[in-house]
Amino acid sequence: MKTCVFTLIIVLLFLVSEARIQRTECDFSRGSWVRDDSYPLYLSSQCPFILSEFDCEKNGRPDKDYTKYRWQPDGCNLPRFDAHGFMKKLLGKRLIFVGDSLSSNQWQSLTCLLHVAFPRANYTLQRVNGLSTFTFPEFEVSLLFLRNAFLVDIVEERTGRVLMLDSISSSRIWGEMDVIIFDSWHWWLHSGRKQPWEWVVDGKTIVRDMDRLVAYEKALKTWSNWIDFNVDPTKTQVFFQGVSPDHDGGLWETCAGRWKPKGPGSPHPGEVVLERVLTAMDKSVHLLNITMLSQMRIDGHPSFYGTRNHRSLDCTHWCLSGVPDTWNQYLYALLD
Repeated sequence: MKTCVFTLIIVLLFLVSEARIQRTECDFSRGSWVRDDSYPLYLSSQCPFILSEFDCEKNGRPDKDYTKYRWQPDGCNLPRFDAHGFMKKLLGKRLIFVGDSLSSNQWQSLTCLLHVAFPRANYTLQRVNGLSTFTFPEFEVSLLFLRNAFLVDIVEERTGRVLMLDSISSSRIWGEMDVIIFDSWHWWLHSGRKQPWEWVVDGKTIVRDMDRLVAYEKALKTWSNWIDFNVDPTKTQVFFQGVSPDHDGGLWETCAGRWKPKGPGSPHPGEVVLERVLTAMDKSVHLLNITMLSQMRIDGHPSFYGTRNHRSLDCTHWCLSGVPDTWNQYLYALLD
């Protein structure tokens, strides 16, 4: 009897630890990029609502090779994006991306993938403050993007803008969704004029600044606590985008003039923190572990083709069509 009870406890502990970060039998995060002339999945010219900063072809990028790569996981295959299958899974539901402009990048990719597959389907697109809503009325499907770079709150006080590491208020918007894809990393490293706060509040402590990785982890723990206490996994499927890497540091790592994928990089410190927080959660969250596959795509950024005048270098965002389409293949493979 004691042996049976002990065995049951071990099995339950294993199931709980596996449930915290939902994994598939195939590890989609490890593999290589292979050239595939059946790509891209769509042309940017077929997507009339695409933001100009993602439309590298329209901005004059001379090559098309960055659209011709397919991600090939080691030992298995990542399913090709099936817009009809995706729409069937999402029929009558609302999906929201919550995060910064990298979330917008993936949201734009998804809306293009579906619009091109259903070119005759009516759609509506509304942008109100930080919330963008793309709807297919025929399918009763809504794809939303909420700009919230930190997930936790930034509030205006008499002393200036305050980053509240233990407060979340925008959850009133995303809490009503059927599918949520979160993202937060890029803005945590900004300083100087790009830093959107003057003070940081951590519990009863108020400081001018703190180690950004520590602040990031504290904010993620606030977010994870909200998920654990408020999300019903039988009604809402939760994803985290993972960390989209920049290629704008160091002489050899800038994306300028890079036209081919490179080898994998070292573990990303932001991704390490994110996985640590997700593993400690009670509720299951699907990690779209896009960091390594994106690290290899130094060629996929707009570079100087995020604008028509080619004067500013963008090694953060991604051309469309391009790398974020693979993120959505990943999403499609994990979506219930």
